[in-house]
Amino acid sequence: MLTEQTNPRTRFIDRMSTVEMLHAINDEDRQVALAVQEAIPRVAEAVEAIVERLERGGRLFYVGAGTSGRLGVMDAAECVPTFSTPPELVVALMAGGDLAVLHSVEGAEDDAAAGEHDLLAHGAAAQDAVVGIAASGTTPYVLGALRAAAAAGAVTIGIACNVPAPLLDLAQIKIGVPVGAEVITGSTRLKAGTAQKMILNMLSTATFIKLGKVYGNLMVDVQVTNEKLARRARQIVAQIADMDENSAADLLARSDKNVKVAIVMARRGVSADDARALLAKSGGRLRDVIG
Repeated sequence: MLTEQTNPRTRFIDRMSTVEMLHAINDEDRQVALAVQEAIPRVAEAVEAIVERLERGGRLFYVGAGTSGRLGVMDAAECVPTFSTPPELVVALMAGGDLAVLHSVEGAEDDAAAGEHDLLAHGAAAQDAVVGIAASGTTPYVLGALRAAAAAGAVTIGIACNVPAPLLDLAQIKIGVPVGAEVITGSTRLKAGTAQKMILNMLSTATFIKLGKVYGNLMVDVQVTNEKLARRARQIVAQIADMDENSAADLLARSDKNVKVAIVMARRGVSADDARALLAKSGGRLRDVIG
Protein backbone atom coordinates (compact mmCIF):
# COMPACT_ATOMS: atom_id res chain seq x y z
CA MET A 1 0.00 0.00 0.00
CA LEU A 2 1.15 3.54 -0.70
CA THR A 3 0.61 4.47 2.95
CA GLU A 4 2.98 1.70 4.07
CA GLN A 5 5.84 2.36 1.67
CA THR A 6 9.21 3.69 2.82
CA ASN A 7 9.97 7.25 1.74
CA PRO A 8 13.45 7.42 0.17
CA ARG A 9 13.67 11.17 0.84
CA THR A 10 13.48 10.66 4.61
CA ARG A 11 15.31 7.34 4.92
CA PHE A 12 18.02 8.95 7.08
CA ILE A 13 15.88 11.51 8.88
CA ASP A 14 17.23 10.31 12.23
CA ARG A 15 20.68 11.59 11.18
CA MET A 16 19.47 15.06 10.19
CA SER A 17 19.83 18.22 12.22
CA THR A 18 16.63 19.61 13.69
CA VAL A 19 16.32 22.22 10.95
CA GLU A 20 16.99 19.66 8.21
CA MET A 21 14.41 17.33 9.75
CA LEU A 22 11.76 20.05 9.81
CA HIS A 23 12.50 21.05 6.23
CA ALA A 24 12.08 17.41 5.20
CA ILE A 25 8.69 17.23 6.91
CA ASN A 26 7.62 20.54 5.37
CA ASP A 27 8.74 19.45 1.90
CA GLU A 28 6.55 16.35 2.17
CA ASP A 29 3.59 18.38 3.44
CA ARG A 30 3.72 20.58 0.35
CA GLN A 31 2.56 17.62 -1.73
CA VAL A 32 -0.65 17.26 0.25
CA ALA A 33 -2.50 20.33 -1.03
CA LEU A 34 -1.74 19.36 -4.63
CA ALA A 35 -3.10 15.86 -4.08
CA VAL A 36 -6.26 17.28 -2.49
CA GLN A 37 -6.62 19.71 -5.40
CA GLU A 38 -6.76 16.76 -7.81
CA ALA A 39 -9.66 15.32 -5.78
CA ILE A 40 -11.81 18.48 -5.80
CA PRO A 41 -14.28 17.21 -8.46
CA ARG A 42 -15.10 14.22 -6.25
CA VAL A 43 -15.25 16.40 -3.13
CA ALA A 44 -17.71 18.68 -4.95
CA GLU A 45 -19.85 15.68 -5.84
CA ALA A 46 -19.85 14.68 -2.17
CA VAL A 47 -20.86 18.17 -1.04
CA GLU A 48 -23.81 18.23 -3.42
CA ALA A 49 -24.95 14.81 -2.19
CA ILE A 50 -24.63 15.82 1.47
CA VAL A 51 -26.52 19.08 0.95
CA GLU A 52 -29.33 17.23 -0.80
CA ARG A 53 -29.67 14.81 2.12
CA LEU A 54 -29.56 17.48 4.81
CA GLU A 55 -32.18 19.53 2.99
CA ARG A 56 -34.43 16.46 3.13
CA GLY A 57 -33.98 16.18 6.90
CA GLY A 58 -31.11 13.71 6.83
CA ARG A 59 -27.86 13.65 8.78
CA LEU A 60 -24.15 13.53 8.01
CA PHE A 61 -22.13 10.67 9.52
CA TYR A 62 -18.35 10.46 9.75
CA VAL A 63 -16.96 6.97 10.43
CA GLY A 64 -13.31 6.26 11.21
CA ALA A 65 -10.70 4.68 13.45
CA GLY A 66 -7.51 6.04 14.97
CA THR A 67 -6.36 9.34 13.48
CA SER A 68 -9.07 9.21 10.81
CA GLY A 69 -11.77 8.75 13.42
CA ARG A 70 -10.42 11.55 15.61
CA LEU A 71 -10.43 13.92 12.64
CA GLY A 72 -14.08 13.05 12.05
CA VAL A 73 -14.89 13.67 15.73
CA MET A 74 -13.16 17.06 15.59
CA ASP A 75 -14.94 18.22 12.44
CA ALA A 76 -18.34 17.10 13.73
CA ALA A 77 -17.80 18.85 17.06
CA GLU A 78 -16.76 22.11 15.39
CA CYS A 79 -19.94 22.29 13.31
CA VAL A 80 -22.00 23.05 16.43
CA PRO A 81 -20.34 26.33 17.52
CA THR A 82 -19.37 27.42 14.01
CA PHE A 83 -22.70 26.89 12.26
CA SER A 84 -25.18 26.46 15.16
CA THR A 85 -26.03 22.97 13.97
CA PRO A 86 -27.80 20.65 16.42
CA PRO A 87 -25.35 18.04 17.79
CA GLU A 88 -27.32 15.23 16.19
CA LEU A 89 -26.99 16.66 12.65
CA VAL A 90 -23.31 15.77 12.13
CA VAL A 91 -22.49 12.52 13.91
CA ALA A 92 -18.99 11.07 14.32
CA LEU A 93 -18.59 7.34 14.91
CA MET A 94 -15.22 6.24 16.26
CA ALA A 95 -14.01 2.65 16.43
CA GLY A 96 -13.76 1.89 20.13
CA GLY A 97 -16.21 4.63 21.12
CA ASP A 98 -15.50 7.75 23.17
CA LEU A 99 -12.60 6.11 25.01
CA ALA A 100 -10.73 5.73 21.71
CA VAL A 101 -10.69 9.49 21.12
CA LEU A 102 -7.97 9.89 23.74
CA HIS A 103 -6.68 6.33 24.14
CA SER A 104 -5.84 3.46 21.82
CA VAL A 105 -8.46 0.70 21.99
CA GLU A 106 -6.77 -2.46 20.84
CA GLY A 107 -8.46 -4.28 17.98
CA ALA A 108 -11.38 -1.84 17.69
CA GLU A 109 -10.63 -0.90 14.08
CA ASP A 110 -10.63 -4.57 13.02
CA ASP A 111 -14.27 -5.14 14.04
CA ALA A 112 -16.45 -4.78 10.94
CA ALA A 113 -19.54 -5.90 12.85
CA ALA A 114 -19.05 -3.08 15.36
CA GLY A 115 -19.01 -0.54 12.52
CA GLU A 116 -22.28 -1.91 11.20
CA HIS A 117 -23.79 -2.02 14.70
CA ASP A 118 -22.74 1.54 15.62
CA LEU A 119 -24.19 3.01 12.43
CA LEU A 120 -27.49 1.14 12.68
CA ALA A 121 -27.77 2.03 16.37
CA HIS A 122 -28.09 5.65 15.22
CA GLY A 123 -30.89 4.70 12.84
CA ALA A 124 -29.03 5.49 9.63
CA ALA A 125 -31.48 5.62 6.73
CA ALA A 126 -31.86 6.56 3.07
CA GLN A 127 -31.98 10.32 3.74
CA ASP A 128 -28.51 10.27 5.38
CA ALA A 129 -24.96 10.69 4.04
CA VAL A 130 -22.20 8.48 5.45
CA VAL A 131 -18.53 9.36 5.01
CA GLY A 132 -16.02 6.59 5.64
CA ILE A 133 -12.52 7.88 6.48
CA ALA A 134 -9.54 5.52 6.34
CA ALA A 135 -6.03 6.39 5.23
CA SER A 136 -5.36 2.79 4.23
CA GLY A 137 -8.82 2.35 2.74
CA THR A 138 -8.96 -1.09 4.33
CA THR A 139 -10.17 -0.51 7.91
CA PRO A 140 -12.80 -3.20 8.69
CA TYR A 141 -14.76 -0.99 11.13
CA VAL A 142 -15.24 1.62 8.41
CA LEU A 143 -16.04 -0.94 5.72
CA GLY A 144 -18.66 -2.53 7.96
CA ALA A 145 -20.33 0.80 8.55
CA LEU A 146 -20.35 1.66 4.83
CA ARG A 147 -21.88 -1.68 3.92
CA ALA A 148 -24.65 -1.05 6.45
CA ALA A 149 -25.13 2.47 5.09
CA ALA A 150 -25.44 1.20 1.54
CA ALA A 151 -27.95 -1.43 2.62
CA ALA A 152 -30.01 1.29 4.33
CA GLY A 153 -30.02 3.36 1.12
CA ALA A 154 -27.81 6.18 2.41
CA VAL A 155 -25.34 7.85 0.08
CA THR A 156 -21.83 6.56 0.82
CA ILE A 157 -18.62 8.57 0.49
CA GLY A 158 -15.12 7.18 0.95
CA ILE A 159 -11.93 9.10 1.75
CA ALA A 160 -8.72 7.09 1.39
CA CYS A 161 -5.04 7.76 0.73
CA ASN A 162 -4.46 4.44 -1.05
CA VAL A 163 -5.68 4.11 -4.62
CA PRO A 164 -7.13 1.63 -5.35
CA ALA A 165 -8.63 0.61 -2.00
CA PRO A 166 -11.57 -1.50 -0.78
CA LEU A 167 -13.17 1.59 0.78
CA LEU A 168 -13.21 3.35 -2.58
CA ASP A 169 -14.59 0.24 -4.28
CA LEU A 170 -17.43 0.20 -1.75
CA ALA A 171 -18.31 3.91 -1.71
CA GLN A 172 -20.62 5.55 -4.23
CA ILE A 173 -18.51 8.72 -4.21
CA LYS A 174 -14.80 7.91 -4.19
CA ILE A 175 -12.34 10.50 -2.86
CA GLY A 176 -8.90 9.01 -3.35
CA VAL A 177 -5.97 11.19 -2.27
CA PRO A 178 -2.65 9.39 -2.84
CA VAL A 179 -0.26 11.63 -0.91
CA GLY A 180 2.59 9.10 -1.14
CA ALA A 181 4.86 7.55 1.45
CA GLU A 182 4.92 9.15 4.88
CA VAL A 183 7.90 10.88 6.51
CA ILE A 184 7.87 8.09 9.08
CA THR A 185 6.90 4.84 7.38
CA GLY A 186 3.22 4.05 7.97
CA SER A 187 2.56 7.05 10.25
CA THR A 188 -0.62 8.20 8.55
CA ARG A 189 -1.29 10.88 11.15
CA LEU A 190 1.13 12.93 9.03
CA LYS A 191 0.47 13.55 5.30
CA ALA A 192 -2.58 11.29 5.11
CA GLY A 193 -4.07 12.90 8.21
CA THR A 194 -3.45 16.37 6.81
CA ALA A 195 -5.16 15.43 3.55
CA GLN A 196 -8.16 14.00 5.40
CA LYS A 197 -8.43 17.12 7.57
CA MET A 198 -8.38 19.35 4.50
CA ILE A 199 -11.13 17.32 2.83
CA LEU A 200 -13.33 17.27 5.93
CA ASN A 201 -12.89 21.06 6.18
CA MET A 202 -14.10 21.33 2.59
CA LEU A 203 -17.05 18.99 3.06
CA SER A 204 -18.49 20.64 6.16
CA THR A 205 -17.67 24.24 5.25
CA ALA A 206 -19.00 24.06 1.69
CA THR A 207 -22.08 22.15 2.84
CA PHE A 208 -23.06 24.73 5.41
CA ILE A 209 -22.27 27.67 3.14
CA LYS A 210 -24.73 26.18 0.65
CA LEU A 211 -27.27 25.72 3.46
CA GLY A 212 -27.15 29.44 4.30
CA LYS A 213 -24.94 29.33 7.38
CA VAL A 214 -22.57 31.95 5.96
CA TYR A 215 -23.25 35.45 4.56
CA GLY A 216 -20.42 36.67 2.36
CA ASN A 217 -17.59 35.07 4.28
CA LEU A 218 -19.04 35.90 7.69
CA MET A 219 -20.04 33.28 10.27
CA VAL A 220 -23.62 34.49 10.76
CA ASP A 221 -24.79 31.36 12.55
CA VAL A 222 -22.02 31.49 15.16
CA GLN A 223 -23.05 30.48 18.69
CA VAL A 224 -22.26 33.17 21.27
CA THR A 225 -20.80 31.02 24.03
CA ASN A 226 -17.82 33.06 25.24
CA GLU A 227 -16.45 36.59 25.12
CA LYS A 228 -14.40 36.02 21.97
CA LEU A 229 -17.48 34.83 20.11
CA ALA A 230 -19.59 37.61 21.60
CA ARG A 231 -17.10 40.12 20.20
CA ARG A 232 -17.18 38.37 16.83
CA ALA A 233 -20.99 38.44 16.84
CA ARG A 234 -21.03 42.18 17.56
CA GLN A 235 -18.56 42.82 14.75
CA ILE A 236 -20.57 40.74 12.27
CA VAL A 237 -23.83 42.51 13.11
CA ALA A 238 -22.14 45.91 13.00
CA GLN A 239 -20.54 45.19 9.62
CA ILE A 240 -23.62 43.83 7.85
CA ALA A 241 -26.08 46.25 9.45
CA ASP A 242 -23.69 49.23 9.06
CA MET A 243 -23.80 50.35 12.69
CA ASP A 244 -21.48 50.73 15.66
CA GLU A 245 -20.73 47.82 17.99
CA ASN A 246 -22.73 49.27 20.90
CA SER A 247 -25.86 49.31 18.76
CA ALA A 248 -25.06 45.81 17.55
CA ALA A 249 -24.72 44.62 21.15
CA ASP A 250 -28.16 46.07 21.93
CA LEU A 251 -29.70 44.22 18.99
CA LEU A 252 -28.03 40.98 20.03
CA ALA A 253 -29.42 41.36 23.54
CA ARG A 254 -32.93 41.84 22.10
CA SER A 255 -32.54 38.89 19.72
CA ASP A 256 -31.40 36.39 22.36
CA LYS A 257 -27.84 36.51 20.94
CA ASN A 258 -28.98 35.37 17.51
CA VAL A 259 -26.78 37.08 14.92
CA LYS A 260 -29.10 36.54 11.96
CA VAL A 261 -32.14 37.77 13.85
CA ALA A 262 -30.26 40.89 14.98
CA ILE A 263 -29.19 41.64 11.40
CA VAL A 264 -32.72 41.25 10.02
CA MET A 265 -34.08 43.49 12.80
CA ALA A 266 -31.66 46.20 11.73
CA ARG A 267 -31.88 45.82 7.96
CA ARG A 268 -35.64 45.28 7.75
CA GLY A 269 -36.70 47.43 10.72
CA VAL A 270 -38.75 44.64 12.31
CA SER A 271 -39.13 43.05 15.73
CA ALA A 272 -37.21 39.98 16.83
CA ASP A 273 -40.30 37.79 16.35
CA ASP A 274 -40.90 39.14 12.85
CA ALA A 275 -37.22 38.66 12.01
CA ARG A 276 -37.42 35.03 13.11
CA ALA A 277 -40.51 34.52 10.96
CA LEU A 278 -38.77 35.99 7.90
CA LEU A 279 -35.76 33.76 8.44
CA ALA A 280 -37.95 30.70 8.91
CA LYS A 281 -39.75 31.45 5.65
CA SER A 282 -36.40 31.65 3.82
CA GLY A 283 -35.05 28.44 5.33
CA GLY A 284 -32.59 30.42 7.42
CA ARG A 285 -30.90 31.96 4.39
CA LEU A 286 -30.05 35.52 5.40
CA ARG A 287 -29.31 36.68 1.86
CA ASP A 288 -32.85 35.80 0.80
CA VAL A 289 -34.17 38.11 3.53
CA ILE A 290 -31.89 41.13 3.27
CA GLY A 291 -30.39 40.73 -0.22
